[in-house]
Amino acid sequence: MMNVHFANPELFYFLLLIPLLILIYIFRIKNIKPSFIVSSTAAFAKTKPSFKQRFRHLWFILRILSLALLIIALARPQSVSQKQTVTTEGIDIVLALDVSTSMLAEDLKPNRIDAAKKTAVDFIAKRQNDRIGLVVFSGESFTQCPITIDHDVLNNLFENVKSGMIEDGTAIGNGLATSVSRLKDSKAKSKIIILLTDGVNNMGSIAPLTAADIAKSFGIRVYTIGVGTMGKAPYPLKTPFGVQYRNVDVEIDEVLMGKISDLTDGKYYRATNNKTLEKIYNDIDHLEKTKTEVASFKKHKEEFFPLVLAGLIFFILELLLRYVFIKTIP
Repeated sequence: MMNVHFANPELFYFLLLIPLLILIYIFRIKNIKPSFIVSSTAAFAKTKPSFKQRFRHLWFILRILSLALLIIALARPQSVSQKQTVTTEGIDIVLALDVSTSMLAEDLKPNRIDAAKKTAVDFIAKRQNDRIGLVVFSGESFTQCPITIDHDVLNNLFENVKSGMIEDGTAIGNGLATSVSRLKDSKAKSKIIILLTDGVNNMGSIAPLTAADIAKSFGIRVYTIGVGTMGKAPYPLKTPFGVQYRNVDVEIDEVLMGKISDLTDGKYYRATNNKTLEKIYNDIDHLEKTKTEVASFKKHKEEFFPLVLAGLIFFILELLLRYVFIKTIP
């Protein structure tokens, strides 16, 4: 980054002399008396102005320009090159999102999965210096997006996430294990998983606490979020007569979620509506801040020489006009 400043800006006060010199010059011109007086100027009507008449004020303009440039040069303009080197202590994050059909319940608006996607995208926008990946799970799990700094790609892949995209069920252990596999080789100073689900583990080949033990061994912290209201939630059912709603029980294994987080030095949260879900992500955002170190330096370069050169050129041109071409005699 480059900008210009002046080492002696107080010298700009001398520029106030320029309007004074102009006023004096105008006053002198108005008070010049003619060398001789004629009764009529009709005889000179068709006479073209001479070179001296056309440019009789040019020498004064050059003097003013020369003076202005020399004053600015005395103020010592300097270009300042400034560079910042930003070193970030990166955090690698995997978002593990439950996409089981129960995520279509509408206790969060418009439904759980869309609310979870929107809140996660907002969270990603705040983590510009972090690599983030996405794992989806229900009856099985897979990596929707490996950890990446290209958040535009990640957001595009988020748009393709929908409930029921893979075998239904809730395999929390598999989802957590897949997330761990995305982070186990990471060299980041901090590695975290944010696992969001609305159910109870009922499928999968890996027990959730076993996956949590593996996460702990790799130094991965797991934040768990149970999403769903207390009691019953409206769930849309497709019937031959259109979509009908049925209130279903909200069953979240909060004890298991708490154990996973405690085991990995994370934290368990319960999101009962959109507002609390947003607050949870904001809380995690503050807990997992990226450390940034900024090293900066400045380099000054004197820029007065071109101004001095231009001022001297104008001064020489003034002398040539006054004493050679216009031949003004002091």
